[in-house]
Amino acid sequence: MGKISSTARKKYTERIKEYKLQIEEIRTREKNVLSVIKDQDGDASYKKLVLADESLNMVSYYILMNQLSLSFLGVKNEAMLNDARKRCYQAIIYIEQVVTDYIDAPFSDYEDMIEKISNYSDDQKLALIKKLGFSIESVKDGYGDNTRWKWSFVEVEGRFGTIAKNLINLKTFVAGMDPRVEGYEIRIRHLDMVKELLNESAKRYREKYELSTFRIDDFKKAIQYLSAHRRLLAMLGESGPNEELKKKIEIWKAKMDADQRKKESTKK
Repeated sequence: MGKISSTARKKYTERIKEYKLQIEEIRTREKNVLSVIKDQDGDASYKKLVLADESLNMVSYYILMNQLSLSFLGVKNEAMLNDARKRCYQAIIYIEQVVTDYIDAPFSDYEDMIEKISNYSDDQKLALIKKLGFSIESVKDGYGDNTRWKWSFVEVEGRFGTIAKNLINLKTFVAGMDPRVEGYEIRIRHLDMVKELLNESAKRYREKYELSTFRIDDFKKAIQYLSAHRRLLAMLGESGPNEELKKKIEIWKAKMDADQRKKESTKK
């Protein structure tokens, strides 16, 4: 790579000045909201969802500045990408604080949390989830395939799938699956996305286990995502796919147990 000229650096610095200012304004708003949450009694669920959305706005600016770095300087801006990745995490954390990070649990375990955001519409939920998914993909694309963060995105995407699922109010969702009920298409799109995310998370955790960590905990997490998918299908009364998942879980558990026995035998 050739030396970057001072002129190119200056143009880049000038070009991103506006976006850095926008980020600082978001940080200031975030700080103020967190201060209000800390000082006031009562539920802060809606404020946390706003903070999650604001975090994703920050991601978009970081991604844009990295793209401008490629355009003006011919190099990735790793610092911008790292900040974008951290902000994806922060957005996820804010949403987890609202709907929990329970992967495979009965809806009754977190139903009271969902009730607190009953006025957060299905449209808003889907929009937030799509925005988070786009942000994560943008960060991954920014890093490229050969990145040291490759396997860390398995956790990011797993947690993304979990909160996408937990944002669904299963108490009212089933009744809303009638095509005649307003918002049906929105709910179907959200549900289809959740199914895909849970399935992909299971697949990716198993890949992480077999190609990188060889840790049984990662295999257990893969099975947990399959179980979460199966639990969701049971709630929706989808018996066919549920039985297929049951068989898949049994096969994966047998494989995991065999691997664990093999490891224990090797240690002796």
